[in-house]
Amino acid sequence: MKELVDTLAAWRVEGIEAGRAVVVRTFGSSPRPEGAVLLLASDGRIAGSVSGGCVEGAAAEQIERARTTGHSRVIRYGISDEQAWDVGLACGGTIDVLVEPLVRPEVVGAARAAAGLEPVGAADLGRAGARAVITPLPGDSPGPGIGPHEPGDGAPPAPVLVAWDDGRLEGSLGDPALDAELVRLAIEALGRGTSRTVELAGRAFFVESFPVRPRFVVVGAVQVAIPLVSIARTLGYETVVVDGRPAFATRERFPDADRLVVGWPDEVADEIGLGPADAVAVLSHDVKFDEPAIVAALRRGCRYVGAVGSRKTQADRRERLRAAGCTDADLARLRGPVGLDLGGRAPAETALAIMAEVVAARHGGTGRPMVERARAAEPPAAQAAERPTDRAAGPPAVQAAETPAAPPAAR
Repeated sequence: MKELVDTLAAWRVEGIEAGRAVVVRTFGSSPRPEGAVLLLASDGRIAGSVSGGCVEGAAAEQIERARTTGHSRVIRYGISDEQAWDVGLACGGTIDVLVEPLVRPEVVGAARAAAGLEPVGAADLGRAGARAVITPLPGDSPGPGIGPHEPGDGAPPAPVLVAWDDGRLEGSLGDPALDAELVRLAIEALGRGTSRTVELAGRAFFVESFPVRPRFVVVGAVQVAIPLVSIARTLGYETVVVDGRPAFATRERFPDADRLVVGWPDEVADEIGLGPADAVAVLSHDVKFDEPAIVAALRRGCRYVGAVGSRKTQADRRERLRAAGCTDADLARLRGPVGLDLGGRAPAETALAIMAEVVAARHGGTGRPMVERARAAEPPAAQAAERPTDRAAGPPAVQAAETPAAPPAAR
């Protein structure tokens, strides 16, 4: 939705209203994720996509119908639905699409704030301001199981709730326990930067996530940090480089960094507002600099904390961190050696390995090759038939992934 706020604003300047369709659930290899949006203007213009072209025409017709009836509906498209052969998904996936006669102001406000286009108020400056808009789905919506579903008549749009990343909830389900669970699910979605449909007390709710731009703090302006910052920025992260040496933390060396900070990391933590939404990679190879940074990141609950160093270095470091007051639970969150095992040794390859682990941690990924996941989903007979050939001809990188090891560049 964030990428469509300018389009929607331009339409409204022209006096044109719009309805929208949004993907609320996916099954299989769907072409667009939950939260993908299609807008239909009252003059017939279309913006956005819910399926990469497969069902856009049908979805636009449903938006027009919703504008006429005033009802919201959830419609299932996919190969298990007879409609699929007329408007279906070429990729073979299945999607549930919420069609609404309007674009809710809460959604517009959240999207504008997440895109940095709308002030969030003095109380929410810095890393606060992420929110999820929670839409109750009509009672005749398809359930969480895959299978055909005949669309119902839907219902008038129900009032939405808004959950913030600091635990606030605007609106209520009428039960404090359900409210608390809804906030927990919303914060989880915000942490991953994803949207999803959840089931609570026999009702379905679409949790539409509008996280702030994710932030990556790199401690140590070393050579690996240069491509790491570049990759992070390409992936949409706000990047901060911290180093105590002014000669290293320069704009010439880090043209892609959003912010360069010279100082000791434990002292800088307050200055930059280090917190749970941040990922931190400690690369400086200096005990006096590394360990205060690790302690600060762990104590502030940063969602990812990684540090370079060999196995022996990591073991010695953990003993010193325990002496500094870190608990076993804290140390279990420390990723060291840092990064996934990609086998590369060049600075850019090491940077890629670190960034891959950061992304996997954010989205709950395993880091396993996709081909292994595909094979695991096959019937046992098919796996047995493929395995001898795969083992004989499989590339070394795939074979190496079967026995995880520390990234060579981090030793």
